[in-house]
Amino acid sequence: MKQRIGILTSHPIQYQAPWFRALTREMQVEVFFAHQQAAKEQADFGVPFEWDVDLLSGYSHRYLMNRSRHPGVNHFSGCDSPEVAELIRTGGFDAFVVSGWYLKAYLQGMRACRRYGVPVLVRGDSQLVTPRSLLKRLLKRVSHRWLVQQFDGFLVVGERNRQYLAYYGVPAAKMFPVPHFVDNAWFAARARMTGAEREALRATWGADPQTMVALFVGKFIPKKRPGDLLAAMHHLSNRGAGGPLLAVMVGSGELEPTLRADAERMGVAVKFVGFKNQTELPACYAAADVLVLPSDGGETWGLVVNEAMACGRPAIVSDAVGCAPDLITPGETGFTFRTGDVVRLAGCIEQCAQQFRAGHDYQSALAGRMRKYSVEAAVAGTIEAVEKLGRRPRN
Repeated sequence: MKQRIGILTSHPIQYQAPWFRALTREMQVEVFFAHQQAAKEQADFGVPFEWDVDLLSGYSHRYLMNRSRHPGVNHFSGCDSPEVAELIRTGGFDAFVVSGWYLKAYLQGMRACRRYGVPVLVRGDSQLVTPRSLLKRLLKRVSHRWLVQQFDGFLVVGERNRQYLAYYGVPAAKMFPVPHFVDNAWFAARARMTGAEREALRATWGADPQTMVALFVGKFIPKKRPGDLLAAMHHLSNRGAGGPLLAVMVGSGELEPTLRADAERMGVAVKFVGFKNQTELPACYAAADVLVLPSDGGETWGLVVNEAMACGRPAIVSDAVGCAPDLITPGETGFTFRTGDVVRLAGCIEQCAQQFRAGHDYQSALAGRMRKYSVEAAVAGTIEAVEKLGRRPRN
């Protein structure tokens, strides 16, 4: 008989659906969503929208009643789902996964598992680099050392997350590698373009075949520091280095008016193309030359880096971005720079441009990295955790 696991997460998320589907082929899976978002709730991307990919088929799922007075997925009390306790009591689960501990619903699920003897696992992506006040660090030092003792196992998404858990006292034997990933095959298939198709899209941006196109994908919000890319391009332009350059900004958000004004003031070649949904992104990655993610430590991973690499494009990321130690090998899969150091960021863009013009091929290194950060790797790590910690062995 296949083992049965439950998974509690905040809402349907495009990066989680492939994991749920793949797990369903290996065990009995029931996914519980703590909140059902409307399009207007996703306007923190700058515009209300619905994802244009299927997030719900291929696995068993249900929405829980959210009893929060202020429903949402971005604050602790936004998801309040007391019914999860009864579902855990009667569900016959061999193990149960909660997607962190930052929502009340996740702690409700954890407590129910403790009460009814169901092994409880947690998968989050917190890192120590995230900016925190001294007081908050001291409080977490106490509270989190108690909190981690409430879980039987930890599904670790990457090196920074492993360091975070070790800092709060989690032993290595309780950690299982379940890396952050995107649907690599889906992105790769949709990134395949003929040379003519690629140049046609680049032409709409104002880029000719010799132009080095640096791509930003994400919300225009402070923690992502999109202005650093514009400042780095300005530095390169002033030096006359690296040939023709263009920044392409995919996204929207509160900083857009400032970014547009700064670009005009600096005379930077930039194209703002607006928010792009999932099916539109692979072509953007394929038509660009490199992804740039200058975020601060609030970027606990940076899945746009996985997306770009699945599409065959290297990435330049700040050293505070969570995925940096996992996905970036300098000169092979991209480059890193100290957060906020726009001169060094400019140097990374210039190095990348020089490599491209010298015929450097990133494809083999990127493909190898994506095999390690894949749905297959995430499923294997989940199965390992459940087999070791679950209530009955897997047949």
